[in-house]
Amino acid sequence: MNEDLSDRVVVVTGASRGIGKGLALGLAARGAAVVCAARTVTEEPGGLPGTIHATSQAITDAGGRAIAVRCDVGVPEDLDGLIARTLAEFGRVDSLINNAMAPTRGLFDDTTVDMWDESMTANVRSLFLLTKLVVPPMRTQGGGSIINVSSGGADHSAAPYMPPGYVTYAVAKAAMERFTTGIAPELRPDGITTNALRPGAVKTELASREMADDHDWTGWTTPDAVVPAAAFLVAQIDTDFTGRIVESTQFGQTWP
Repeated sequence: MNEDLSDRVVVVTGASRGIGKGLALGLAARGAAVVCAARTVTEEPGGLPGTIHATSQAITDAGGRAIAVRCDVGVPEDLDGLIARTLAEFGRVDSLINNAMAPTRGLFDDTTVDMWDESMTANVRSLFLLTKLVVPPMRTQGGGSIINVSSGGADHSAAPYMPPGYVTYAVAKAAMERFTTGIAPELRPDGITTNALRPGAVKTELASREMADDHDWTGWTTPDAVVPAAAFLVAQIDTDFTGRIVESTQFGQTWP
């Protein structure tokens, strides 16, 4: 399925690299106007590669539509500004992809309150606040779609592709999924669908840094492999495909 998204405005958080960048590029290639949001506006020495400006530029260079908006999902004022800028630039917001996350890592004995709060702020509170912001314009438009990028770790923190020490992250992703399924029936009458997408094992810049040099990447995918499933979910406006927790790797096989 190759969805035509030429009438969609999509906000993607965490769009400077990894899955977020892959989604921004892939959805733009299907015609969507993409708002690339993340904190990274310049590359830091020793840091991970990628910026929102580079992602946006790659889209426009390919003939697509995109803008870059700096946004720290842990700062409510930044979230307000992100949606306000989207509406000012494009006049609407059709889809929100909550992809930004904090991969907080630490064994339980070493996990501090600050680490816990960082994970909950980035992985849970931000999607609550952003959903609050996009629902009113989506209602006015007659519908929209919200996609929360989750993880298999929501079910099992010791998944084959997840090293030990991600219990806090796994709890946050489980909360994300419960939020997704919980609000879906409330928003369905307004034509707004809400789904959680598990991308599976994806080789990103962060994963490459986290894994050992001799890590076996067999079975891992790349960010572009997540695009078809995400594009389908973006297109689900005013449909009954809502409140689902779906696996990207199973798209076209066990769902839709």
